[in-house]
Amino acid sequence: MSTSRERANRIALVRRLRSSFEDIPEAPYGLPNNRIEAYLKTQHDVGGELDAPIEWIEKKDENWEHNTYIMCELLGLRGIWVSEERRRLHNVDIGRAMYLGFPYYGRWLMSVPRVLIDKHIMTLTEITAKFNTVKKRVANLKPGELLEPRPREILSGDDIPRNRHHIHAVGVGDPQIYTGQAEAASFNVGDRVVVREWQALFYTRTQEYLRGVTGEIATVAYESPAAEDEGFDYEAINSPRPEWFYIVRFKMVDLWPEYSGAEFDTLQTELPERWLMPA
Repeated sequence: MSTSRERANRIALVRRLRSSFEDIPEAPYGLPNNRIEAYLKTQHDVGGELDAPIEWIEKKDENWEHNTYIMCELLGLRGIWVSEERRRLHNVDIGRAMYLGFPYYGRWLMSVPRVLIDKHIMTLTEITAKFNTVKKRVANLKPGELLEPRPREILSGDDIPRNRHHIHAVGVGDPQIYTGQAEAASFNVGDRVVVREWQALFYTRTQEYLRGVTGEIATVAYESPAAEDEGFDYEAINSPRPEWFYIVRFKMVDLWPEYSGAEFDTLQTELPERWLMPA
């Protein structure tokens, strides 16, 4: 098992390598295993990285943020995507610079054309043309004025393929649709578990700073496919296998090498069974 210092060093290396200007590769080019792992780390897994202090304030939502939220919810309602698929598209597949630079709903908004293109609902040419048309209209708006919708056409959408996860869950809900489909839970409340030190590829919700840490099962939560599978819409293969999710409790002093709080301070997070093994 890794120590908190080893995990902190691993996360620091990821941050340093993400910018080509901070760490130029040596010549002749060498790529040790720890660098491969750092390059493969998913964009949205930023827990434990150094950052500047930020003031937390209540921000009033803007009209474009409301519109973006509604549009994304409608895409989910119509079965174009599921929430985990949207998270992957707006958290991971956009690259680190956009992930850190865009406002929260700006990333949501960028995920919309991505899914429309990837699922062959619209072409990149169509979206690019519409983007530039709207951009030209926005230039003439007065402060506080809303842009009048001008859709190219209004269709029923009945002929658009639906995400298979969505089809299964209609009228029941997710994760309720998977109840009773997973194998018996391997862990019970109070069991000591270790998060596997696996290398994640493309997408995961299991944070880097937890891998290799020992924790305790706080809740046996529900059955569902893991994010690694639910983040993609599988058409040509069988549906992903549901498994148990757990709320796992960790001591903060076990997570962070410089943690100066109380010994009994804890953090809880949700993890799928595949990432856990008995301590």
